[in-house]
Amino acid sequence: MNQGTADKVPCFFLVACEPSGDLLGARLMSALKKLFNGQVRFEGVGGERMQAEGLNTLFQQSELALFGLVELLPKIPHVLKRLEETVEAAKRIKPDAVITIDGPDFCFRLAKKLKGQKIPLIHYVAPTVWAWRPGRAKKIAKLYDHLLAILPFEPPYFEKVGLPCTFVGHTVMEQGADKGDAERFYKEMNVPRNMKIITVLPGSRRSEIKRLAPVFAETLKHLQPLTEGFKVIVPTVPQVLDFLGPYLKNWPIKPLVLIGDQQKYDAFAASHVSLAASGTVALELALAKTPHIIAYKLNPITVLLYRWFIKVKYANLTNLLLNRLVVPEFLQEFCAPEAMSKKLFELWSDASARNNQRKAFDEIKTMLINGDMPPSEKAARVVCEVANVRIR
Repeated sequence: MNQGTADKVPCFFLVACEPSGDLLGARLMSALKKLFNGQVRFEGVGGERMQAEGLNTLFQQSELALFGLVELLPKIPHVLKRLEETVEAAKRIKPDAVITIDGPDFCFRLAKKLKGQKIPLIHYVAPTVWAWRPGRAKKIAKLYDHLLAILPFEPPYFEKVGLPCTFVGHTVMEQGADKGDAERFYKEMNVPRNMKIITVLPGSRRSEIKRLAPVFAETLKHLQPLTEGFKVIVPTVPQVLDFLGPYLKNWPIKPLVLIGDQQKYDAFAASHVSLAASGTVALELALAKTPHIIAYKLNPITVLLYRWFIKVKYANLTNLLLNRLVVPEFLQEFCAPEAMSKKLFELWSDASARNNQRKAFDEIKTMLINGDMPPSEKAARVVCEVANVRIR
């Protein structure tokens, strides 16, 4: 199938199951629109960002934003129904390519059902086979035609089992995390310039928020008497705020909630320290040079299964990339308010500790980009090449 002829508008079917994938998908779509001067069609499943770029979504992305084996179980019938709807839509539309983004639980099942339909299948964000279950690489190679990796050391893991894989660079490099303006934050948010800021990021998945938001609230409660006062900032997105909002009402300090990337990155620039869920946001904090600690909790049963397979020393991508503990990690039973508040206060009160983190963060930038081309443009060009669609 070749739909790249001059008289036919290219069509790409994208599926992103989570807010982080929604951002990746939106940036990829924006890059594809530039390559085709806007003459391109997008179908599939995505969130608000992808819809803003022109995606016709089959249903709301939030229906698929699940994590962990235990969390998924009650939702299996509904998710399977949505899976079949997505498969049928892709078969009916016959796009130039299907691009699944992160969310392997859903996306890999989709790819398996679409295999053999003569539609190029591409997955964006290489699964972490270097961290656990390396045998997955062979299974993934049977599902996809190409893989887009965001970390520089990932391609060899897949190429050795026959799956073409391209390191396109990490999209966090083009999000503007390193371009926040602290002065603009203080002015626009009407916050006194001498007020210290703590940015708190309890995650984007419901399961993350359910476990971390109460722990983070207690951590702030323990930290409060140790300091001379601070302002709490919580950046989020609308679809997450609907679930997060009720938790924030019970926090000991009423947080200032921010919506939008510019405000988030300005808050990063103004922050004295930050407390964050482990994930991509930790890389954003590193690029913003914001001193921070990270935490994470999963369902205990899920953790028992994961720990059987985990092969790496660290959970945080900054620590993994640098191969040393730069950002303190508080995981599972160690994700405890007293311990976290103590470490956060150490970072708060020790200028040398904050500076040591910032120096380490300088090393991250050069590791996350592939040449001069923005990651999303690199990804878009690889997608077109795999789909055999001529760029106009």
